[in-house]
Amino acid sequence: MKLLSLTTALAMAASPLMAQDKMTLLLDWFVNPDHGPIIVAQEKGYFADQNLDVEIIAPADPSDPPKMVAAGKADLAISYQPQLHLQIHEGLPLQRVGTLVATPLNCLLALKGGPINSPADLKGKKVGFSVGGVEEAVLAAMLAKYELSLDDVELINVNWSLSPSLMSGQVDAVIGAFRNFELNQMDIEGVEGNCFYVEEHGLPAYDELIYVANKDNMDREMITRFLAATEKATQYMVNHPVDSWEIFSGTSTELQDELNKRAWADTLPRFALRPTAMDEGRYVAFEAFLHKAGLVPSINDVAAITVDVTSK
Repeated sequence: MKLLSLTTALAMAASPLMAQDKMTLLLDWFVNPDHGPIIVAQEKGYFADQNLDVEIIAPADPSDPPKMVAAGKADLAISYQPQLHLQIHEGLPLQRVGTLVATPLNCLLALKGGPINSPADLKGKKVGFSVGGVEEAVLAAMLAKYELSLDDVELINVNWSLSPSLMSGQVDAVIGAFRNFELNQMDIEGVEGNCFYVEEHGLPAYDELIYVANKDNMDREMITRFLAATEKATQYMVNHPVDSWEIFSGTSTELQDELNKRAWADTLPRFALRPTAMDEGRYVAFEAFLHKAGLVPSINDVAAITVDVTSK
């Protein structure tokens, strides 16, 4: 037995290491502090510890990632809970498999001291957006509270340039601005912004950033390992905010500025400490809200929207 054990051990030592499972993750935007747990997991080797080789890709168009996952061209995409509800009703085979940012970040952003002191002031005004579908739906819900509709505003796709388009006067307000990013960006430029928080103007609370996968061909076991790595990274970030910022910002000189440093501090308390945890009530409530607002034709069962990938 001893000889057999030694022979087996020598054979194992001589064999090459098992190849890591390759995984493609599409971001919702260019790399920024919202993606902290993903970048830290990559840099700290937490993905490698889970036998994962994760390719992280920033999209050319922020509307594309969920569609690419639905088409089987990527394993995971970062998306938005409101967008997921709408896209499932459009027939895309998507499900939420984890949470990245567990509170709303979105807001309707206008210039402080300008003509927009309430969403009610948007009648006849220009509103910029970047992600088609989801932001119009959010804006429609906010306007409805003030007896307005999308027909009362002019929508302009400004793509990545939310705060620049507002500061330049191209638009009167923007929807889809993140309170942890665009507000800081404007303040650094010496321009005060005024955020109308979506959860205070007609929308129920929701998960801002989620991971979505193709419900027909997702690898639940591999996704579970991915989420375990990002959970470990989030715990490290909470315990070591300064060190984790240095790790994150050290990946690119473009991240080493005042804007990203401020956004990092503002985003840290909003990350999901348990990315696999599933708040079914939140998804049920948001689906019902969309239906009541006339934004979806029916109410999907929560099992069609979100899944616990760790369950048997």
